[in-house]
Amino acid sequence: MTTELSTQEFVTPETSSLDLYFIYDSHCPWSYATTPLVNALSEAFPDMNLHLLHCAHFNGSDAAGQEQVDSVLKLSGVKFGREHIRYVNSPKNAVKTANLMAWMQSKQPKKLLPVLNALQKAHFVEGNPLDSKHDFNDIVEQFKLSPSNKVFKDELSSDAEFVLADIAEIQTMIETNAFPVLLMIADEQGIFIDHSQHLGAPLGVVEAVKKELSAL
Repeated sequence: MTTELSTQEFVTPETSSLDLYFIYDSHCPWSYATTPLVNALSEAFPDMNLHLLHCAHFNGSDAAGQEQVDSVLKLSGVKFGREHIRYVNSPKNAVKTANLMAWMQSKQPKKLLPVLNALQKAHFVEGNPLDSKHDFNDIVEQFKLSPSNKVFKDELSSDAEFVLADIAEIQTMIETNAFPVLLMIADEQGIFIDHSQHLGAPLGVVEAVKKELSAL
């Protein structure tokens, strides 16, 4: 387990700082709709530490489906491309994406959020399944990444397993296995951010968080 993701740091950070934990799945439409909130918070708090934790829910056995996409469209401003809608009910596999994001967390953490945005655009707008090594070529080249071959295997890497262990610890503490989750830690105080209240206007989450911080 890397120091950045350790549960001990999550509970009792040694320094006064802001940390944002985003539990998500790259192939989940609700996570896709929540990422703009992460973007807004990252821009508003540039010194904040980001922990993007891929829960690897989609393993090739199921899909979110048309009904969830329709609900996301009603509540948020994100777009879905025709090719994604065409295969919306086909099983999705986010294992390789989880491996890539776990690798980046330890190797190139500053690129995590831009890469997540690019991956979600590729999947939900361009219809890229992100299910083979070839599917990642454009993003790897765009962001000048150099992941090892084990990232693109069909099973979770050891780095991704470590992330899942961290997620399990956090879910136990907040008493929910649901995702996506947005949780901010400020001076040992936790702020649970209800993403569902801001999907239609992501910038609103910034003012809501500032009010929470001022009340600490």
